Amino acid sequence: MKKIITAVLILVSMGASAQSEKYMKAMEDKVNGLDTVSSVSGWQNMANSFERIGEAEKNQWLPFYYAALSHVMSGYMMSNGQPGTANITQMDMLADKAEALITKAESLEKENSEVFCVKKMIATLKMTADPMNRWQTYGPKAGEALAKAKALDASNPRVYMLEGQDKFFTPEQFGGSKTEAKKLFEES
Repeated sequence: MKKIITAVLILVSMGASAQSEKYMKAMEDKVNGLDTVSSVSGWQNMANSFERIGEAEKNQWLPFYYAALSHVMSGYMMSNGQPGTANITQMDMLADKAEALITKAESLEKENSEVFCVKKMIATLKMTADPMNRWQTYGPKAGEALAKAKALDASNPRVYMLEGQDKFFTPEQFGGSKTEAKKLFEES
């Protein structure tokens, strides 16, 4: 009887190890591919791949984080950096998908600076879809998320990059500054 139990435990631990190795390989391949994505469809493919990994590994937060980030990046590319130029419905759909995914990530990884950076990016995406009508709602949400990210990890370079982007793309009459943006980019 002891031999059977030992054999079962060995098989179970080998299966868990293989699953972990499979997860690590899948994540490594996809994360390494992020640097080469240069289109909306490329970001959508990444988002779908990370979602599949997340559904297979429901206790891992990173696939949900990267899927949310990929949806946000897809939305940013739709607008080509020009607020109000993309299809509002499509951008809202991507932001909503990203929000659901980052909520899953946050449920698995509480109080993480990177999660709050993506929350900031989601709020910015929603605002960018229709800036004239949404800045009062999503501007403060983006600011709160970024402040929380900075409070959780003041050494996170993404925080300074996002602050720099805000300064760079905000008109000077509303507090923007290319000079201040450059300093933040350098700090990042």
